[in-house]
Amino acid sequence: MHLILLSLLVVGLGVLPCLSSAQTTAKKKANSSSSHKSKSGKSSRRQVGQKAPTAQRISEIQQALAKNGAYEGAPNGKWDASTVEAMKKFQVAHGLNPSGKLDARTLQQLGLGSQTAGVAPPTAAIRISSTNVPQSGPQADTISSNYKAGSKQ
Repeated sequence: MHLILLSLLVVGLGVLPCLSSAQTTAKKKANSSSSHKSKSGKSSRRQVGQKAPTAQRISEIQQALAKNGAYEGAPNGKWDASTVEAMKKFQVAHGLNPSGKLDARTLQQLGLGSQTAGVAPPTAAIRISSTNVPQSGPQADTISSNYKAGSKQ
């Protein structure tokens, strides 16, 4: 009897890895052949890189440059040669890299950027999962009851 059970176990272990690898291969093929397009026909993947500023944002930048005496003329919302030259002039005056391009430190100096932009690398987002929540004890009961009640702390 033990010999029969042992034989079934050995056969079962030999067959299961084959089945699981076949299933994994089938899943990979299905995922790679699936389309990443949305209903509109465009790709749903995130774009990599920085987007160009809007005309309104360029006008704000030109106003800030004019306020600091680097830009002459009326803000027109176009990133033209006079805007690039004004940006370089501003960057030199404030000890920044005079590239004529927008960057976090330049926007911060203009008063248009984040207080932390360009100062330190971005911090990772905190994700809460079941592994972060205590599984037993008074804290677990409090967290669980608060979460079920809809309140987030």
